[in-house]
Amino acid sequence: MTDLRQPAVGAGHAASSPLRRGALPLVLAAAAAGAATLLVVRSPYAPLSYGFCPSVLFLGVSCPGCGGLRATHSLLTGDLVAAWQANPLWTVAAPLLVVAWGMWAVRRVRGGPPLSAPTWLPWSVLVAVVGFAVLRNVPALVPYLGPAPLP
Repeated sequence: MTDLRQPAVGAGHAASSPLRRGALPLVLAAAAAGAATLLVVRSPYAPLSYGFCPSVLFLGVSCPGCGGLRATHSLLTGDLVAAWQANPLWTVAAPLLVVAWGMWAVRRVRGGPPLSAPTWLPWSVLVAVVGFAVLRNVPALVPYLGPAPLP
């Protein structure tokens, strides 16, 4: 007689099929590909094409994400200079996020242990984002860190 409390063979993460383990990374990749296609087809360089930034509208300051859609559009179309001018932080962070997704997807498909970020990483990201938010609004640094004006 078998014990009903034991999980069936293949019920665990490592024992399931690679296709099943890769489903979540594939869904996220499909959603990102859809969003990327939209950004390439409908340019965020047109005024109000994706709305407005509430930070600029209500507070008059550029948030760390201001220019992120334009930077992503420029990265996707291969214009690194325009991406840097739109949002330098996102121009650096986006490729790092793609690499992190790739490492996570490969590890997940192979059935390896999940990735865990070092404890210092979230604090470092927080300091970088807050520091960028402050510095990009310093008048002397706006030409270098502020989002480039729309053409």
